[in-house]
Amino acid sequence: MQSFIQRHRIVFIHLAFWLVYFSFFFYQITMKWHDEEPDYMRALLDATLQVSCISCIAYLNYFVFLPRFLKHKNPIRYFLEFIVPYALIVYTLIKGKQYIVDGFKYQRCFLYTTNFAVNMAFIVLFIVIFVAMLKFAENWFELEARNKEIENERLTSELRFLKAQVNPHFLFNTLNNLYYLAFTNSPNTTEVIAKLSQMMRYMLYDSNHSRVPMSKEIEYMENYISLEKLRLNDEIPITFTVEGDIHQATIVPLILITFLENAFKHGVSNNAPQAFVHIALVLKDNTCCYRVENSKLPKNTNNEEKSGIGLQNVKRRLELSYPDKYEMKVEDLEDVYRIEVLIQLS
Repeated sequence: MQSFIQRHRIVFIHLAFWLVYFSFFFYQITMKWHDEEPDYMRALLDATLQVSCISCIAYLNYFVFLPRFLKHKNPIRYFLEFIVPYALIVYTLIKGKQYIVDGFKYQRCFLYTTNFAVNMAFIVLFIVIFVAMLKFAENWFELEARNKEIENERLTSELRFLKAQVNPHFLFNTLNNLYYLAFTNSPNTTEVIAKLSQMMRYMLYDSNHSRVPMSKEIEYMENYISLEKLRLNDEIPITFTVEGDIHQATIVPLILITFLENAFKHGVSNNAPQAFVHIALVLKDNTCCYRVENSKLPKNTNNEEKSGIGLQNVKRRLELSYPDKYEMKVEDLEDVYRIEVLIQLS
């Protein structure tokens, strides 16, 4: 019902205007007859005539003359096209009122005066101008709707592009891990391939939705962590804690994985015995608190640059997916890198 009203809001505005105008005019002319009993049938005919004549010229201007003027921008042509039917409508309205109200008996002399004719001409012109303004309002509504649609399409395309950047990055890292395991003849190679298959299924199908269950996103992250543990031979302390009801919440897919990837890429190594990664995700009151903390390896200019690009990517995705609904805090200490993200999920 609401969508129907939204689609036909201009029609409802016009109908409401004419209904209010008819009711007001009918009430006004019945109140003029203080010295005699109101003739409601005559008042009804008078109001019907006035609304019919004015709406006729108003919508002739609305659908014909005004669109031509907006197209050609020729005021002289517009005036010449408009003035003849306008004069005929005003003349018809005046004569109709003289007949309905007075019967051409000249008992109500004001109906035959110049002031009455001028008054009718101004009333008709005022209503025509008012209805014409509704045309501009309609064009404004259409322009706003079109601009909003274009903006939504642009944001959707940008989100798809940003998400597409995640997938090659993940594949590159995972294939590197798989190459390392195969090169060392690790017995975990088949397990890695199985987990990679699960993750690819999630990336290709589930992540195409605008929102996914939080449980699916966490399962994807757990598989990623498992792959990293296999690569590191469980020599690095890695923890991942989850609190809250993950089965009721939903989240934009692949929005958290970048922080996790950066933690492993720039924070752990088999040659760094003090390395660690701690991940915590807490859901409370429809708010997701996601925290990643990792040790820091010796600085590498190239790695720092690539990490920065990844963070810019995920920040932009957060801005588009959760505008004004997220906070990000980064702590870059001497030996620890910590990032915390708060997201209002609805």
